[in-house]
Amino acid sequence: MQGKLYNALFASGIALILTCLMVGIKLDTEGTQLAIKGATTQQWLWIGLGIGLVFLSQIFSDQIDSAFSKVPKPQLSKLLPEEKKMSVLKPWLIALLVVVMLIWPFMVSRGSVDLATLALIYIMLGLGLNIVVGLAGLLDLGFVAFYAVGAYTYALLSEYFGMSFWACLPISAGLAALFGFVLGFPVLRLRGDYLAIVTLGFGEIIRILLNNWTAVTGGPNGISGIAKPTLFGLEFSRRAKEEGNIPFHEFFGIDYSSSYKVIFLYLIAVILTIFVIYVINRLIRMPVGRAWEALREDEIACRSLGLNRTVIKLSAFTLGASTAGFAGAFFAARQGFISPESFIFIESAIILAIVVLGGMGSQVGVILAAIIMTILPELAREFSEYRMLLFGLLMVIMMRWRPQGLVPMKRPHLELNR
Repeated sequence: MQGKLYNALFASGIALILTCLMVGIKLDTEGTQLAIKGATTQQWLWIGLGIGLVFLSQIFSDQIDSAFSKVPKPQLSKLLPEEKKMSVLKPWLIALLVVVMLIWPFMVSRGSVDLATLALIYIMLGLGLNIVVGLAGLLDLGFVAFYAVGAYTYALLSEYFGMSFWACLPISAGLAALFGFVLGFPVLRLRGDYLAIVTLGFGEIIRILLNNWTAVTGGPNGISGIAKPTLFGLEFSRRAKEEGNIPFHEFFGIDYSSSYKVIFLYLIAVILTIFVIYVINRLIRMPVGRAWEALREDEIACRSLGLNRTVIKLSAFTLGASTAGFAGAFFAARQGFISPESFIFIESAIILAIVVLGGMGSQVGVILAAIIMTILPELAREFSEYRMLLFGLLMVIMMRWRPQGLVPMKRPHLELNR
């Protein structure tokens, strides 16, 4: 009991310090000077309540764990048909899902389609980081750097050389993969926390470089007016911006609508996501995918089997980074404006939370978690100031209730008859 009391006091003390710094103290401007203002009475009550919950959670940790163990966990395997029937139904279910995704945007509002497009971007990012963290077991906290490389590659090529989105898409993925390959060499001998620190530093180096290289990247002002994707030269604006192109509505003789552009971007995101899922699914079933899992489970045993850990780590960093490059190029095309502030550390943290929440190595879990992490902030906009606190609370609940993630990775296995 004494040990629990010590842990409870220590945890509540840390919580008190952090909440006072983040919520209890605010900087405000009074004329031309900064002024320090304290929290309101209601905010102090919430801070006290939170610290009390932290204290009690440490005191009654055993009871809480036993209570969470009794909460029913989803058994998806029982909801699905038998393995033989599932192998027959799976292609039809996938085809039905793709058809629904293609028809759905024409039946809902523009805001819903835009939110779904954002969710698809995070799905691509989550699947890319899932290769590095979930499959290869390499903790990467600077994944947003490859996202930034893909976005700035398209933005710069479009602005300085007038290249189209479709021509820049493979270039963005290739350049991001090159950065992932270069990052892989310095961290070949690192594991765990040391690897996380180095990758975190790499992500900050890229952000600071983009922020200070004003002659090329525009610095803090970013790059605006990024060209939107076209459909065989058909633009989705009211008037064609480039010579020789024709607006989509004029070509088909229909009235102009801004929703056409949103739906077109959504369909591009669907195609890119399906392509990424297909490629990663094939890689997992290939020897390189088995090698990633072997490296994650036990690096020493992996080396003893004759597997080249250098090649395995480099392949994981390279392929994961290329996926982020795809997502980055599409993000730049969708937004039309990018700046270094779009690629801060918190983005890496959110992508990592998606992988952990969904289940390490699980593609279905990552997709489900990305949808949850994208939609939840929209449903609770009144709590936007406490978004990261809610994410942290969600992660704590998941670690207590289901540490393996929402949909754990299912590995193929054989059973012998008794």
